[in-house]
Amino acid sequence: MVFDFAFIWAILIATAILLYVVLDGFDLGVGIVFPFFPEHEDRQVMMNTIAPVWDGNETWLVLGGGGLFAAFPLAYATLMPAFYAPIIAMLLALIFRGVAFEYIPRSNEKDRHWWEWSFTAGSTIAAFCQGLMLGAFIQGIEVTGRHYSGGWFDWLTPFTVSVGLAVVAGYALHGTCWLIMKTTDELQYDLFKLAMPLAIIVFGFVGFVSLWTPFLDTDISQRWFSWPNILYVAPVPILVALCAAILFISIKKRHEYYPFLATLNLFILCYIGFAISMFPYIVPRHFTIWEAANPPESLSFLLYGTLVLLPVILGYTAYVYWIFRGKVKPGDGYH
Repeated sequence: MVFDFAFIWAILIATAILLYVVLDGFDLGVGIVFPFFPEHEDRQVMMNTIAPVWDGNETWLVLGGGGLFAAFPLAYATLMPAFYAPIIAMLLALIFRGVAFEYIPRSNEKDRHWWEWSFTAGSTIAAFCQGLMLGAFIQGIEVTGRHYSGGWFDWLTPFTVSVGLAVVAGYALHGTCWLIMKTTDELQYDLFKLAMPLAIIVFGFVGFVSLWTPFLDTDISQRWFSWPNILYVAPVPILVALCAAILFISIKKRHEYYPFLATLNLFILCYIGFAISMFPYIVPRHFTIWEAANPPESLSFLLYGTLVLLPVILGYTAYVYWIFRGKVKPGDGYH
């Protein structure tokens, strides 16, 4: 049997990135909505909901970036120079956010205020930079031969800023729905009140960016609007509309778990839409996954180790979420 190792690795990296988005997305979202809850006790509960899992969630970012470097070095070498500025800003924000997370419970009341704002700023900047890079990837980069030939700020356009704001809003909603699932009483009531306007903003951005994207390139518009392609891709926007209905109804009726599941599925559907627009390119309109991949011998060798490590990572991640399942109440904490 002949395996398409380039395609297998593309699926693995895409899965790792999706897992990072849906897992680290909600704990970044917790930081983004932090300023809406000024009470110290509420903020303690919010941080305790993600304390056991937030650093493990970032494992998938490392796996996605490391996998891109190992399996698709041409794509890595082309994309990195295009995104140096937002990548550096994102990593610094994640580092600063991690430091703030550790210092908040260890600081006195005078200093805690600054660390809490640092936690929010780190979460928001990291989310915004991820959206900038996603938008820049969709709109494409300049490549000459096998090298990036664009400028330092080509990633900064009205479209990328719109996608960046959409990701910030999406993470904020995802984090709010996570907190609804994990909290009780008055804090949960306030979270339900915050979730509704956030949901309206998020679906506004989803519609706005989705309508803008096909106008960036004729190939993308052909994939979404030409016949008979429109029949094959129609389930994606239909399911997004269904997620919207479930989310709004579940928030209005104050269901605890459905809002989080709805936002989870929304991210997955948006990711599928992104894949429809981009596949098979790993550097849009320049290199396909097969053109950018390492030789099959190298990919197969890397795959053996991944097939051992990936179940371990999935296993301990699932175990941690299972151990720390349930509600978090005032006074609870993990040390």
